[in-house]
Amino acid sequence: MKKITKEVYLNWYKDMLFWRKFEDKLAAVYIQQKVRGFLHLYNGQEAVLAGSLHAMDLTKDKMITAYRNHVQPIGMGVDPKKVMAELYGKVTGTSKGMGGSMHIFSKEHRFYGGHGIVGGQIPLGAGLAFGDKYAGNDAVTLCYMGDGAVRQGSLHETFNLAMLWQLPVVFICENNGYAMGTSVERTSHSTEIWKLGLGYEMPCKAVEGMNPVTVAEEVSKAVERARSGGGPTFLEIKTYRYRGHSMSDAQHYRTKAEVEEYKKIDPITQVLDVIKENKYATDDEISAIDKEVKRMVKECEEFAESSDYPPVNQLYDMVYEQEDFPFVQHKL
Repeated sequence: MKKITKEVYLNWYKDMLFWRKFEDKLAAVYIQQKVRGFLHLYNGQEAVLAGSLHAMDLTKDKMITAYRNHVQPIGMGVDPKKVMAELYGKVTGTSKGMGGSMHIFSKEHRFYGGHGIVGGQIPLGAGLAFGDKYAGNDAVTLCYMGDGAVRQGSLHETFNLAMLWQLPVVFICENNGYAMGTSVERTSHSTEIWKLGLGYEMPCKAVEGMNPVTVAEEVSKAVERARSGGGPTFLEIKTYRYRGHSMSDAQHYRTKAEVEEYKKIDPITQVLDVIKENKYATDDEISAIDKEVKRMVKECEEFAESSDYPPVNQLYDMVYEQEDFPFVQHKL
């Protein structure tokens, strides 16, 4: 695993804080109806992404996930202003405002969504890995899913083929305890999700997911196994979301006391504690990071606010391309 240095901790703190504040801003503008539709926020799960990115080679590795997908592309290198503009439905967004909250994409940065169909991204993640193996690319795909998606039949079909073909893919279940609003205990005979890999003789493990260090350690092992030809791994990373499944979730299935208990092990606080204990930064330097994050979020908001909505003709141009189509000429 790449060494976890002072610089790594400082970058983790800035990135994770920015992701948190970015999502908080989205929650605020959603209430103002500037962002519409569904909105699934990542608050509390930041250590999963921070640790995973540390294990990846961002020059070639790929990532695919479900609909809780705003901060992952930012971590992969996508301009956060474009991500927020996409959520606003503006033409300057990552998909020209046509994808919205659940469908952030960036081919340039190898982030492949953003999928609204529960579990729909699982076979697609294996397909990306199959493409890399077929082409002889030295790349690994990280494929994320929620604890609800593991009940989909497509997971089992995908696991079987991924092992049969020894694909360079790491399957990661972000188990935040509730599939929408139903706990794992109420929907699965076995609550140890990681054991689903055993039926396919796939290396599998449960991982503590509120600390980026533990995530980085296990994802690094899985990425190295995949890159060296050892095939797929299935990791159940146990994390927690502080907000509801989406902004429309009243959260009647859990108590406020439970949420507050998990906030005691907040991933951002854990990273900040290490920074302070090891004197990686002074109070003034930490304050400067906080101010810079606030400025960055404001910049994203202003960019999205000032951007235009897509022209009407884009509805036709974004469907498909046919050279001899006789009616409307494509302009993109």
